[in-house]
Order: sequence, then C-alpha cells, then structure tokens
Amino acid sequence: MSAHIALIKGDGIGADVCDATTYLVDLCLRLVGEAPLAITKIDAGAAYFQETGADIEAGGEDIAGKCDAIFLGAIGLPSIRHTNGTEISPHLRLRERFQLYAGVRPVKAYPNIPQKLADPRAASIDFIVIRESTEGLFHSAAVHNRSHIEADFAVEETMRITRKTTEKLHKFAFNLARKRRAAGKTGAVTCVDKANVFTAMAFFRQIFDEISADYPDVAKSYNYVDAQALDLIRQPWDADILVMENMFGDILSDLAGGLVGGMGMAACAEIGDDIGLFQPAHGSAPDIMGQDRANPLAAILSGVMMLDYLADKLDLPRYAAASRLLDAAITNAFATHTVRPMEFGGDMGTLAVTKAIAESCHSMQTSL
Repeated sequence: MSAHIALIKGDGIGADVCDATTYLVDLCLRLVGEAPLAITKIDAGAAYFQETGADIEAGGEDIAGKCDAIFLGAIGLPSIRHTNGTEISPHLRLRERFQLYAGVRPVKAYPNIPQKLADPRAASIDFIVIRESTEGLFHSAAVHNRSHIEADFAVEETMRITRKTTEKLHKFAFNLARKRRAAGKTGAVTCVDKANVFTAMAFFRQIFDEISADYPDVAKSYNYVDAQALDLIRQPWDADILVMENMFGDILSDLAGGLVGGMGMAACAEIGDDIGLFQPAHGSAPDIMGQDRANPLAAILSGVMMLDYLADKLDLPRYAAASRLLDAAITNAFATHTVRPMEFGGDMGTLAVTKAIAESCHSMQTSL
C-alpha cells in the first residue's frame, strides 16, 4: 500500500522545495522496494488568497484530514496581507483543527556546514526543540479571531495553557527522550518556561513534574526561556530535548537553526493524535522564488521525519528503511562535500542539491 499525502506547495519557494522532497522520498521508497507516495495536491496560501479571496481551496481542510499526512512547502507573502496587517496563514488553522500539539524541530550540525560558533564542540550539536503548536500565545493568532480589541487604543491577547494538551505534549517529550537514549543520545528533557513570572507557565511546569513521575528513567531539568536562549549560544551541545510553549518555541527554534547553518536546515514535524503535518520551518523567500537558489534541505529533512512517522502510523517497515536511507544520504553528501548549497556560500542551487543527494541515496543504498 502507498501512504496518501496531502501536498500544499503554497507560496514562493514552496513549490521548489516540495518538488525536491517528493522526488527524493519517492526515490528512497523505490530503492527499498516500495511504491511511491499517493499525492493529493491542495491549493492554499497568499497567492491563492490574492487570486480567489480564500486562503485554502474549498474543502481543502477536509481533504487534508483524510490523508495519512500533510506536507507543506511554505505559506505567506509579505506583500499580501489581511486588512488588519497580518499575513495569510491557513497552516495555523490546520494546526488547531487537527490538534497538532507537538511541533518537533530537530537541530543538528552536519559536516562541512559553516559553523556559527567557534568552539569545536559546536560540530556535535544535536538536540530537538519541542514546541507546543496549538495554544500558548498563538491561541490568539489573528487567524483565530480571538484578540480583544479596544477601539484603536489597545489590543489584548491571551496565552492559553490547558492540562489536556500539555499532558500530551510532555508525554510526547519523555517518550521521545527514551527513543533518543535507545539511539545513543543523552535522552534528557528540559522544561523551558517562565514559571517565575506567569501563572500559566507555572502550570506548564507543574504538569511537566506530574508527567515526569511516570518516566523515572528519564533525566529532567528546568530552564527559564531567557536563560535557555543564552545557553543555546554558550553551550548548545549540552541540550537534548527542550519542551516549551508555542511562542517560546517559535523564537528559540529559529535561534537554534542559526547555530547549524540557517533556516535552510530547519526541518519541522507537527504531530497530533490522528495526523502529522511536515514542513520546512523557513518562510516562502519570494526574493529567490523561481531562481533555482533555494536550499531544499529543510524540506527534505522534514520528508525524512514524514517517512519515519508513516512507518509507525501505517506499520510499514520499509518506510522506516527509506527514512534511514535518505537521512544517511544527506549526512554522506555533506561529509563528502558533494552538496554545497548557495545558502552557505556554495555553488549549488535547488536542482543541483537535489541531484547530489539522489546520487548519495544510490551510493548509500548498499551500505545500510
């Protein structure tokens, strides 16, 4: 059987990075003896909004929910906005509708990518930011129409932390820590919050402690978000799994991406109980759209996570094999310096990077 994917290419470079990802995912599936993905395309985004007045095609959300996973390229164009000044963001509504509470942002240093930190330990950076993706301060995101507007002199936004969602988030973090430890990582969880100031954050930490009691084998710690930002510069190699509220995760995951090359390496999975959405965490980069300059690695690495997710969800072991193959091929391509994205001062655009990784997939096939 083939997994059924809802594909939303979106805006800007979204089409380019989606094409690169689906090509390589299908290649790896074929190399391990599986059929390619079954794909249903859905139109959505800022350009679609400008054209039609809707941010997603009619029935698009329903179609996406019937698939095994959703893959998203990029949404938003700075020049196209709602009358209130906010950008077009149907993906935020998808997060809430399908309760994609666990935003998983891997942060990993690859060989031959320019290091932003001089310390040689920066070459070993390998941690995960887990960002709650349905509530927190984003509960009041403009797309949800929940802001309290007082004429033209004040706007009040609400941070929402619920027990139901936060329990699931922390369980996800501790379970992932166990998987990381089984794979040879530290397997420790840090609760990142501002519990010294906000009652909602103290509640977030309280639930973290309650859940941690069910995982006595997993090391836990705490850090205030401002101190964690400092530690991501001072000693990011000590981090393993950092779990936090939505807005904190939005900010720190971008900071973390800068430590390992830039947003072109920032993969993202958003996992709910019934479906997962996978996307590069970067924007639509309209200034380079259609120029074959985009770094597709963030999208491709999101494809790696999607394959792994589908392997578990649908009990398809060869999808896990395809995930391992694509992941190993990316590492090998960087290690051999055969992939050199323009983002890092290299000479390779989207198509050349995709071709180099495809060649690495073929070469790595026999070694796994």
